[in-house]
Amino acid sequence: MGRLDDRVIIVTGGAHGIGRAYCLGLAKEGAKVVVADLDGPGAEAVVRTLGESGSDALAVVGDVSVPDDTEAMAKAAMDRFGRIDGLINNAAVFQIPAVSRVPFEQIPVEEWDNLMAVNLRGVFLCCRAVVPNMKALGSGKIVNISSGTVFHGSTQFAHYVTSKAGVIGFTRAVARELGEHNINVNAIAPGLTLSLDEISEDQLEASRIRMQARAIKRAQVPEDLVGTAVFLCSSDSDFMTGQTLVVDGGAQMH
Repeated sequence: MGRLDDRVIIVTGGAHGIGRAYCLGLAKEGAKVVVADLDGPGAEAVVRTLGESGSDALAVVGDVSVPDDTEAMAKAAMDRFGRIDGLINNAAVFQIPAVSRVPFEQIPVEEWDNLMAVNLRGVFLCCRAVVPNMKALGSGKIVNISSGTVFHGSTQFAHYVTSKAGVIGFTRAVARELGEHNINVNAIAPGLTLSLDEISEDQLEASRIRMQARAIKRAQVPEDLVGTAVFLCSSDSDFMTGQTLVVDGGAQMH
């Protein structure tokens, strides 16, 4: 028996990296996973991997910043499984060159808007798409992915840090609104996480620097975040909402 047996959980940005690790970890605990991503072949590959281990999963292609796509995502999950028990809002714009590492006054306005559209508006749209189904079910688990950069105040990264700070504010506000419907809304703030299928030399060097600031002095990998995600999607966290769990090896303590 798994902690998530028969629960249907959507993971946005589920085709690669941390999102893929979430999908595999949730399925291992018995969840039926909806792998939502812009990369259709990547999402299908994750579904095939899950199927080989006996898990039921569905790939959905879409852009979290587009309202019609998020509504279609929720509809596909309902059409296939008849319910939505959880949502992990993992999709985000993070990497260079899509995100410039420059002083804030040099950030192109178009880049700022695009990052906010995915990282913050996308969280809002995905929640809006699934909440009616959760309300009808009388329960639900929403996990929004923020970032440890919010607490560190990372420089030359103002648009990303701002978007992830907004995720925490949104999490708290929506947790207040949805508590009466037995829907839990929490956030995870990861530290810099090395994903072997997306790693760059800049990330490797940044990880070496970050390790020195951690209590646990090693690189953070996607699997380090899976246990927290499973906890927040399970009944173990039923009396917890509006919280942000920092998972970064002890770099930030508060």
